[in-house]
Amino acid sequence: MNEDKKRFIELLAESGAVQFGDFTAKSGRKTPYFINTGKLTYGDQLDLVGKMYAQTYVENIGRESCLLFGPAYKGITLVAVTAAALYSRYGVRVPVCFNRKEKKDHGEGGAIVGKIPGKDDRIVIVEDVITAGTAIRESMERLKILDLGRVESIIIAVDRMEKGRGEQSALAELELEFGVKVCPIVTIREVVSYLHNREIGGKVYIDDALYARVLEYQKIYGVNSGD
Repeated sequence: MNEDKKRFIELLAESGAVQFGDFTAKSGRKTPYFINTGKLTYGDQLDLVGKMYAQTYVENIGRESCLLFGPAYKGITLVAVTAAALYSRYGVRVPVCFNRKEKKDHGEGGAIVGKIPGKDDRIVIVEDVITAGTAIRESMERLKILDLGRVESIIIAVDRMEKGRGEQSALAELELEFGVKVCPIVTIREVVSYLHNREIGGKVYIDDALYARVLEYQKIYGVNSGD
């Protein structure tokens, strides 16, 4: 694991963007960990987040300009910092847009804010995490209904490496269902392995007991890489 990934995982833990305990995911699953990039609220944190998303974009998509779509609300910040980092670090100039939770009927109106996708625009969705794929399917359906562009890739902070609706991983299902490429910055196994019994800032985020709980959860819902 490279140093950038290590620092990113440390940031997720220290900021509370990855938390361990008892949670319910949007899919309804009871999970011992939860990823929420909304916890990343300071400029230095967002600078690293933008760097990692931009790096993942360039490594997987190249330096071509695509339209970044950020599902409201967390995706709004993510597309902004990603676009800024793509330009400042790689000279790649990309437009951004995001959806409104509720359609506005005054002012400029519309369901989309930012660069309105054309039918031929290549879209990259920027999200924080995929569990069973529920939220991503909602975004795909929203763009389809509006007949806006074509989604080619999805970049996420953490791949939870979990089953989707069937036995395949949620990522594999989405790739097959929509013909998109899903590009994670890190996987949950990288996060858990790196944090296990490691002291960061005077705190151990995953001790042996929590590690055992995570492994039990992954036995039920987890998949192997590539499944």
